Amino acid sequence: MFALLAKERTVARPGFNRWLVPPAALAIHLCIGMAYGFSVFWLPLSHAYAVAQGGTEPVACSTEMSMLAQIIARDCDWKISTLGWMFTLFFVYLGSSAAVFGHWLEHAGPRKAGVVAALCWAGGLLISAFGVYIHEIRLLWLGSGIIGGCGLGLGYISPVSTLIKWFPDRRGMATGMAIMGFGGGAMIGSPLADLLMRQYQGPTSVGVWETFVTMGALYFIAMMCGAFGYRVPPMGWKPSGWEPKQNSGSMITTRHVHLYRAPSTAQFWLLWGVLCMNVSAGIGVIGMASPMLQEVFGGRLIDLPGTLADLGSEEKLRIAAIAAGFTGLLSLLNILGRIFWASLSDYIGRKVTYFVFFTLGMALYAAVPYAGGLGSVALFVGIFCVILTMYGGGFATIPAYLADMFGTQFVGAIHGRLLTAWSMAGILGPVIVNYIREYQIDVLHVPAAHAYNTTMYVLAGLLLVGFFCNLALRPVADRFYMSDAELEAERRLAHDLATR
Repeated sequence: MFALLAKERTVARPGFNRWLVPPAALAIHLCIGMAYGFSVFWLPLSHAYAVAQGGTEPVACSTEMSMLAQIIARDCDWKISTLGWMFTLFFVYLGSSAAVFGHWLEHAGPRKAGVVAALCWAGGLLISAFGVYIHEIRLLWLGSGIIGGCGLGLGYISPVSTLIKWFPDRRGMATGMAIMGFGGGAMIGSPLADLLMRQYQGPTSVGVWETFVTMGALYFIAMMCGAFGYRVPPMGWKPSGWEPKQNSGSMITTRHVHLYRAPSTAQFWLLWGVLCMNVSAGIGVIGMASPMLQEVFGGRLIDLPGTLADLGSEEKLRIAAIAAGFTGLLSLLNILGRIFWASLSDYIGRKVTYFVFFTLGMALYAAVPYAGGLGSVALFVGIFCVILTMYGGGFATIPAYLADMFGTQFVGAIHGRLLTAWSMAGILGPVIVNYIREYQIDVLHVPAAHAYNTTMYVLAGLLLVGFFCNLALRPVADRFYMSDAELEAERRLAHDLATR
């Protein structure tokens, strides 16, 4: 079994079809992408204890209990805000594990990393299932949040280096095909989870722990199939008839920067800023898109006068359904944007692609308050759809940008370290959005429909910072590249000279 996981055993034989590798990467990303859809469990879990006791209404913890006591308590229901910490843990540990284990992945190979990712992600779901069964929130945080988050990190970066080496002529398209799966995981996983919970729910169960067990088993099988579908190209392989560009001063290098030298370059931190600013703005939009649509347009969404607060419960349910459809549309555009923009970057260049993201993005963010004031739902929705394509495109294009700047030998590990920008953005974006909105409403007494205007301008300001980071990027200086002897030694250490 362990011999099958060795990197030497994954080197492709002559005549191997490189197009068999993207489906393997997609299988893993579609599974771990369910992290985006975990909110489907929050509402059932918020009254799981009450249902287990034969009730229907959530059993609130005593107001006299401390926060720590509420976390430890097993005789009251969890708040949605408490459950939501799992979402934060997902992306903190995704970035952290990718940064820590990226170098190991380059030596161990994508198959071994994919197997470990499957064990962490599926095993984390099983631990969470036990946590739900005994009503212990800390097991959910440990299982899906921490252990599952490590699985996210390894599963996310495992195909990057492999695909870029298989598709040196189409780096953007290759990584876009894989990473689009992470955006699409929730579109498959969320309906599946809802279907399973309905099937398993009973008089004393909301069906969540049973769903965790089932999905854990399904994800484990799918991820193991993906892991064993990985192949790496033999050293020196290149597509028939393709030759790398050798232009002087080109933004695409044919040499390689060592993982340990990459953070010493200005280019690494500029790209870190590019990713952080693009993702911070995008996450801010994703987190508030649904409530923003409802509060800005209110009754106009269903051809009625008045704000959201003026409507009855039935009308609010109708508006909530429209907002849910809007959220689903944004998810779809997030997925399509990953393959579209990443593929386009192969033709117009990575730097130009990010210039489009930042210049067009600033204009669109600044136009959101105008669309809301104009009362045009179509314009408002259209703006957000374009923004979400660029949010997804930013994720899918960055691995190819890194390969262009630092070479392909350590691109997976360098990408792992760069994903700490995602962890930072996961905190920065929601904090900016939530606290500015609360300040506008609670302190300045701005109507809810206008409370997002300042937020949009601040997010546009983040994109301006990203614009200048991208503008400052230049080719890496010669002193940072590995010598031929260093590269040869590293390839031997990483088993890239294997011939099997």
